[in-house]
Amino acid sequence: MNVRLPRTWTTVLHLIVISGLIVEAIERVHLAAAGTGAAVLGTVGRKLYHYLYETCDENWLNFNAAGLKNDLDRKLYGQHVAAQVILKAVTGFMNNKNPKKPLVLSLHGSTGTGKTFVSQLIAENIYIQGIKSNFVHLFTATAHFPHDAHIDKYKTHLQEWIRGNVSICPRSMFIFDEMDKMHPGLMDSIKPYLDFSDNLDGVSYRQAIFIFLSNAGGEMINEVTVKFWRDGRDREEIQLRDLETELSQSVFSNEGSGLRNSVLIDKKLVDFFVPFLPLEYKHVIQCGLAEMASQGFTPTNIVIKRMADDLIFFPKEERVFSVQGCKLIANKLHFYI
Repeated sequence: MNVRLPRTWTTVLHLIVISGLIVEAIERVHLAAAGTGAAVLGTVGRKLYHYLYETCDENWLNFNAAGLKNDLDRKLYGQHVAAQVILKAVTGFMNNKNPKKPLVLSLHGSTGTGKTFVSQLIAENIYIQGIKSNFVHLFTATAHFPHDAHIDKYKTHLQEWIRGNVSICPRSMFIFDEMDKMHPGLMDSIKPYLDFSDNLDGVSYRQAIFIFLSNAGGEMINEVTVKFWRDGRDREEIQLRDLETELSQSVFSNEGSGLRNSVLIDKKLVDFFVPFLPLEYKHVIQCGLAEMASQGFTPTNIVIKRMADDLIFFPKEERVFSVQGCKLIANKLHFYI
């Protein structure tokens, strides 16, 4: 996205940018200038605006299917089921020019297994700005919806926020973290936006993406994974069909789930319940080595193994699966270096 301009034009436009008045300057050009030069300058101004300021177009939204696959293959450890489901679901949805409804993914698993990380990878391969995009909206239950007594106010604000932002950019993404701490019924307030509708009050939600992150169902996922291990079966033998039906039922009836008795499940509006398996010792090592590299250190197995040996694993005697996945690695790393 390199833009080359003649030196005199570059100087003028540079002054506009540093003054913080680019929009006003463009409008003045349109009103005050005349002739071919004015038209050219106005065109350049509009292009510069779209280059510098995030807009809902192909300059800032450019789905990279190959990039998503590569990220899931290389950066997400021990989650073959989640990687397969997410790649197919997101790629199919983004390549569909006329989806019938928004994409709704519900990611479940114990802490530190990669749910938040995956939502970031999805954002990074759709929006140029990634998770920092103005079109990606993150809600955390304890921060944004902390008081049950204000549930009605939360419902109204949430509806207004979704409606307003999808009006600005149909290809908006909404991520709801800590769904296991969410007030039951809050998500039901956005049911109309997740349903099969052409539009509601002139707004179409069909191109939007909704992602729910929850620890609910984690115990059931862990039990299935441990059973496969005890039976001597390979981890990669676990398939979505081994978990999804029971997972959706568990989330629907779980008292610690923001989707408890939810109409979103009852009306089959969640496209995929995606299980995240408990991470094994070898996956923790992989996370640690990647974290060392990201912090500018030379990855060293000795350091990471020393750290991993101090973490808690289950079953207690065999120490196969990490209790907290890779969640604590970033903060613990410096203690062992």
